[in-house]
Amino acid sequence: MKRRIVFISGATSGIGKATAELLADNNFNLILAGRRLERLEDLSQRLGKKVDVKILNFDIREKQDIYTAILGLPKEWQEIDVLINNAGNAHGLGPIHEGNLDDWDAMIDINVKGLLYLSKYITPQMVERNTGHIVNIGSIAGKEVYPNGNVYCASKHAVDAISNGMRMDLNPYGIKVTAINPGLVETEFSKVRFKGDEVRANSVYQNYKPLQAQDIAETILFVITRPAHVNVSDMVVFPTAQASSTIVYKKS
Repeated sequence: MKRRIVFISGATSGIGKATAELLADNNFNLILAGRRLERLEDLSQRLGKKVDVKILNFDIREKQDIYTAILGLPKEWQEIDVLINNAGNAHGLGPIHEGNLDDWDAMIDINVKGLLYLSKYITPQMVERNTGHIVNIGSIAGKEVYPNGNVYCASKHAVDAISNGMRMDLNPYGIKVTAINPGLVETEFSKVRFKGDEVRANSVYQNYKPLQAQDIAETILFVITRPAHVNVSDMVVFPTAQASSTIVYKKS
């Protein structure tokens, strides 16, 4: 049986890396995209012992680089069955009047525009074949707004809206669209948000058990292996200690 091809953006760390590893264990061929070439090469070397792996090294903010990379895929890699729009980030946490414009640009460019660019270049072949599955990794920040999260929350609300719009637009072509919205996941996320301040980043995950990247990878595997007539359209996944974007029970 022919292996399905899965494209994962942001594959070099966190949820993307865990998903690549899990899908390789489950016999999916992989196209892994990211900015950090050494990490991509390491993944390719390790996972290539199990399945076929193709790596694409680009910054998701650069639409021409994405277009060139996808256009340059060998013919046998161009029929992508599953697109996992995982690349995303948070930069800074503060009130709107103290916002950093570069941080705002980064969040909008990566979380929103990057997702759109990648989807624009991959969905046409799905439409042509009347099959495919898009998985957008959102956030509870796309369902609720919390203090000082203004632009990050806005970017993830955009992902939620885009996912719903995609589902409607692609419905006539039999293409599934799934939005997965995690709560607190222990990855490099907070280290990036707090610009390398490890003490502050680590404090986010203290005194309770946060989700791990593997938990979301297992969720992704579940949704992309449902029968053809089943589409898991929208999921929120919390650690047990979390009740909302602002309520987390921490043991003292």
